[in-house]
Amino acid sequence: MRWISHLPAASLFLLLLPCFPGQNGGENEQSTDIISVSEGDSISITCSGSENTLGMYLRTSIREVNVFFFSKTSSSFINDAFTNRIEYSKEGRNLRITLRNLQESDSNIYLCTNYVSSNGSHKKLNGKTTILVVKGKNSGVVEQSPLYVNPQQGQSVSITCAWRSSDEGIYLLKTHVQPERVLYVSSQNNSTIFPAFANRLEYSKEEKKIVITLHNLWKNDSDIYVCAGVLKNSSSLSVNSNGTMMLVKEMVQVYCGNNSWGIYGLIIVVAFLFSALVCCALYRVDVKKYCQKKTPNAVYEDMSYSSRRSTLVRTNTYSMDK
Repeated sequence: MRWISHLPAASLFLLLLPCFPGQNGGENEQSTDIISVSEGDSISITCSGSENTLGMYLRTSIREVNVFFFSKTSSSFINDAFTNRIEYSKEGRNLRITLRNLQESDSNIYLCTNYVSSNGSHKKLNGKTTILVVKGKNSGVVEQSPLYVNPQQGQSVSITCAWRSSDEGIYLLKTHVQPERVLYVSSQNNSTIFPAFANRLEYSKEEKKIVITLHNLWKNDSDIYVCAGVLKNSSSLSVNSNGTMMLVKEMVQVYCGNNSWGIYGLIIVVAFLFSALVCCALYRVDVKKYCQKKTPNAVYEDMSYSSRRSTLVRTNTYSMDK
């Protein structure tokens, strides 16, 4: 799949839809381009031709309508809805078609078809499919919640899609980082769960609401998820204007390998030795304080006269007579 955008990445929702039922049948079905723009913007679609191409069609797949026809031998045709809004140029075997001043009602699945000559007969061959979503200010026929979720890896998230009228099918799509289909549920409640969420998706549908639960999320599931539907009596694709932004948080894991355990052990030993050193220092100070030889008391008592009177005074035998 190729990602084509005509707006800054932060303002775009990229939309990927499966082939609308009934649009296949060509012998050379090609890739699908996904284009998401705002009203008033322009986009270009390139249809590939061949040596045997007699003409090229650009037509819609929802309520099939011929938008533009280019012929090698006769005049070209432009649908009234695109009068003054289509320009084209021939580039070798390819035809480049530019749609200008896009409106929300232009949202559709566009298909390039070659009109070729084969073995004396004429044949139509389907080519590249282009999914065009034009976001208008009043978009929101399909309502969706929540707007933002931030689960951790391994957790589950539920997304609710609701629509205002009967539908022919509802899709849940990853539309930004890695565009891909997640789920399709038809009006008869037949469903297709696509490989990205095989064995990780459950849903329940009731009247005009569907609740989709995504399990065991992982980092690569981070994306913008959009509910989109094909409504009955509608000639265009209906999508939610906001979608659900999901950012899966990666769990922080502490790795305790051999090197880590060695570092932890060294820290413990150093802490133990430091504690022992501090205790030893304190012990030595304490012992030195209380166990060292005490200095004789230098305080003398002044005896009273009465006490000295009964005291035997002895002559210092070592003194010398003068």
